[in-house]
Amino acid sequence: MPRSAAIGRLAVGFKEAGATGDWERLGALAAALAPQLAALAARGAWNRTELAALAQLRAAHDGAAAACTDALDALGARLAGMRDNKDGWMAYALAGDMETAGHQE
Repeated sequence: MPRSAAIGRLAVGFKEAGATGDWERLGALAAALAPQLAALAARGAWNRTELAALAQLRAAHDGAAAACTDALDALGARLAGMRDNKDGWMAYALAGDMETAGHQE
């Protein structure tokens, strides 16, 4: 497979995984990226088309990293909200336990 096509496939993978929030796939792609690029680089100097494909891969990788950051921020906000409402959740749970205990009599 030509190097530019292989690089293009990597870019598409990063774009798709980042866009769909497929974190497992994104992790696998990220883990395999350096060895794959090293193997491609071992074939010799990059031509203009391959350098353009590498720039697209970098943009796709950056986009996926931004998607990870956004998801992490959203999760952090959700966890902070849960932590801030912990007392309410506990009161709700205790009220449910009291109600269940009252039905058992």
